[in-house]
Amino acid sequence: MANIKSAIKRNKQNEKRRLRNRVFRGRARTFVSKARLAINTGEVKTAEEAVRQAISALDKAAEKGVIHKNNAARRKSRLMRKLAALAR
Repeated sequence: MANIKSAIKRNKQNEKRRLRNRVFRGRARTFVSKARLAINTGEVKTAEEAVRQAISALDKAAEKGVIHKNNAARRKSRLMRKLAALAR
C-alpha cells in the first residue's frame, strides 16, 4: 500500500479509470462476439445490424482511449471481411 500522498491519489485515479474503461472494453467485446455469432448463423440482415453495433462500440472505445485506434480498425476490418464473405 502506498504511503505517499501523491501515490495514494494516483492509485485512486487508476482505479476509477480502470472501472470506467472496463465498461467500454466489455461493451465492445460483447458486441463483437454477438456480431461473430450473427455472421456464423448466416442471416445477412441480422449480421449487418450486429456488425454496425460492434463497429460503433469499437469506435467509442478507441475514442475514449480504452483500446488503440489501430486495434479498433483491425477488429472492424476483420468483421467487415467476414460480413462481405457472407453476403457473397
